[in-house]
Amino acid sequence: MYIKQIYTQCLSEASYYIDDHAEAVIIDPIREPDQYIELAKERGSTIKYIFETHFHADFISGHLELAKKTGAIILFGPDARTSFPIHSAADGEHIKIGNIHFVVLHTPGHTPESTTFLLVDEKGKNHAIFTGDTLFIGDVGRPDLAIAQNITSQDLAAMLYDSIQQKIMPLEDDVMVYPGHGPGSACGKNIGKETFTQLGEQKKGNYALQPMTKEVFVKTITEGIVPAPSYFAIAASINKNGYDNLEDVFVKTNRSLSLEDFKTQIQSGAVILDTRIADEFEKAHIPNSINIGTNGQFAIWAATVLDYKKPLVLITDPGKENEVITRLARVGIENITGYLQGGFSTWIQANQEIAAITSIEPEEIRTYMDKGWKVLDVRKPGEFETGHIKGAKTLHLQILEENLDELDKNTSYIIHCAGGYRSMIAASMLKKHGFTHFVNVHKGWSAIQKLDHLSFETGPCEMEKKKMLIENSK
Repeated sequence: MYIKQIYTQCLSEASYYIDDHAEAVIIDPIREPDQYIELAKERGSTIKYIFETHFHADFISGHLELAKKTGAIILFGPDARTSFPIHSAADGEHIKIGNIHFVVLHTPGHTPESTTFLLVDEKGKNHAIFTGDTLFIGDVGRPDLAIAQNITSQDLAAMLYDSIQQKIMPLEDDVMVYPGHGPGSACGKNIGKETFTQLGEQKKGNYALQPMTKEVFVKTITEGIVPAPSYFAIAASINKNGYDNLEDVFVKTNRSLSLEDFKTQIQSGAVILDTRIADEFEKAHIPNSINIGTNGQFAIWAATVLDYKKPLVLITDPGKENEVITRLARVGIENITGYLQGGFSTWIQANQEIAAITSIEPEEIRTYMDKGWKVLDVRKPGEFETGHIKGAKTLHLQILEENLDELDKNTSYIIHCAGGYRSMIAASMLKKHGFTHFVNVHKGWSAIQKLDHLSFETGPCEMEKKKMLIENSK
């Protein structure tokens, strides 16, 4: 038996390859199928099944294209309805590969069709659970993504409680937990840094697995949920109804544009996405560009802040065009009209207008604050509550653009995030919308919190509030 976790950092997503005696299963594949096909080839195995734990909302799964290339059967758990052929497995059904088998555990709660796959080894011992978004390391899946007229987030949370108590908790402590996501994913609120662990560790340390009533569980996991990014509904629909092959996407999007063609696209309303690192973008960029660097959680933030309906033109480092288009396709962004041939240097060499963003070191913040500048913290609410500069305004990046009316163009702002990646995205968005009085902070909160000449304050962090709620219920 062989298990390999394939972790995609820019999606905070884990897919899995499992084989035994020349038969293989892929769980929750991303959109590029060749990596799984090559691995199976290296291992001398045939991909027999593609398991989907649920309809993913944060990325485009590779189930369809992988099935077309391998002939593997796409398998969902109960209650999954698709526009393409699948095997809809029953709760408790056994799926055999080689000398091992999987037990289908229907674990609704994150979504109605959410399913956990229990791997039983050739000796009949429970070895691992592949939990998708039902159980994370340190958290559980959010229950608000599949609400409808006849189902609420509270209903789903109640289902999740039953799933945890009836299907997960009875399993042995030494069973391995392989979740669908790691830290950074919007599918959970407090996902830990690890990407796998033993179930016994989760029984001890995961707040959602502590003894509590169903009522307290529902309240605990539904309070304080930040609204899901708008692209979640788009991605879930694509995964349920189908999509184009990645090769076809490249035919439509992988177009080299001359400077004049590039400028024509801009004049026609295309959004400029500059994918260079923040340090390069701040020095010089095309006016009205949005910066999302490929050195961070690129796909997640591109999907979160960009409008899927608006066409994109790309600025990439030469040679990275394919990578950028592929990573955008992972989240269903395909409305790309091309990239500037030669990258930003082509723009510079043609003596075109450029813009820049001023950044400061954390040690300079106090000087700016003494002059009346306001601090704008674009981290997530949970990060802000853990600690922030006293008097800072919080407006996290996910909702920044739709709430710009909360900011004053005549006020000067000091923008920061945790490390500088998100704050440069925010700075580029503010500049595009006509804000001129702001500076970005290098290194962000990771360096700011070490300063002794600033005043900090905290609020009860989300995790502490959960613990208090659970303790008070006992």
